[in-house]
Amino acid sequence: MAVKDRDRFSTATRLRLLGEQTAARVYRSQTKRQARRSRLTGRAALLALVLCTLIVALAYPMRQYVSQRAEIADQQRQQERARKRVEQLRDLKARWQDDAYAKQQIRRRLHYVMPGETGYIVIDPGAAKQSRADLGAAHRPWYANVWDGVDKSDASDQ
Repeated sequence: MAVKDRDRFSTATRLRLLGEQTAARVYRSQTKRQARRSRLTGRAALLALVLCTLIVALAYPMRQYVSQRAEIADQQRQQERARKRVEQLRDLKARWQDDAYAKQQIRRRLHYVMPGETGYIVIDPGAAKQSRADLGAAHRPWYANVWDGVDKSDASDQ
């Protein structure tokens, strides 16, 4: 028994026990840290929930804002086009107020000639070769359409 008691109080035995205890504490603290790191804490979950809520809450207003900005830009482009068109129409109106321009347009569009002038109409040779049947009904005189209808109905009887 004396050897056992003496062995228990020896420095080597105490150092060995102290080392084993320290190793056990280190091992326990490492396993606790690893377990803690792998789990989601309550604060992190709350933070994630708040962030997701903010993202969802702000997504719709941001989409509306972007779409409204695009619509405003589109309306501004349309307004600019309308301004340009109004300016062109004002210029055209001012031109039509001039008698010389009006005469020029009447002569060109309606083929009018001044007294003493000879009027000529040049026919395109390619257009003359095109047959009457090839023309659409809208591009022919009404009486041509009537006669074609009569001819077609007469041909279907035979």
